[in-house]
Amino acid sequence: MKIKLTKTILLATALLATNLYANHPIEDLKNKFNLSKSKSTAEAPAVSATVSRSFDKVLKLQGITFHVQATNEGSLNKLTITPSGLESVNDVIKQEIDGSVTGAEVADLNNDGSPEIYVYVNSAGSGSYGTLIAYSVNNKKSLSGIYLPALEDDKKNSVGYMGHDEFTIIENSFARRFPVYKKEDNNANPTGGMRQLEYKLVPGEATWQLKLHKSTTF
Repeated sequence: MKIKLTKTILLATALLATNLYANHPIEDLKNKFNLSKSKSTAEAPAVSATVSRSFDKVLKLQGITFHVQATNEGSLNKLTITPSGLESVNDVIKQEIDGSVTGAEVADLNNDGSPEIYVYVNSAGSGSYGTLIAYSVNNKKSLSGIYLPALEDDKKNSVGYMGHDEFTIIENSFARRFPVYKKEDNNANPTGGMRQLEYKLVPGEATWQLKLHKSTTF
């Protein structure tokens, strides 16, 4: 009797298993019992690869604050400079720029007790030509523009210039640095060294201007 009962149970188990696999493929069973993936190989949640390129920096000196913002979304962008702490006029400066803001610094190059704001812009494309946008505070009351002479007008120091400008403040000077190209050089491989131009901030006829006082090639 026990032998017949055991055979019956085995037969029933075999039929049940056959029916189960027939109606539920292996992959379905794996999914049903959470066996399709181990914890070590489970997919991680997707992470957004979007990175903001906008420029946003707050600079303070001598009681004056400058909030510099730029969209940096394409070739043409919007620059906003918001001053605060000026005694008379704190108007927001907004303008379109050709390129992206790559940096900004505040300084007092003429040591008059009122700061200047220097915003560095580089154009799109392989040349990455530099542009300076700068303003000086007048007796802590208002702002006026600072003029940087076009490098193309300097016949000596513009020789070998093909862009890739870098700007910075060095002690009491404004510096412009760029690679020097020889005639046979391509855009990706300058071989003429680096040239650094240093300027002093001086009063002009109608506005402040940066006047070249030192040129070094190394």
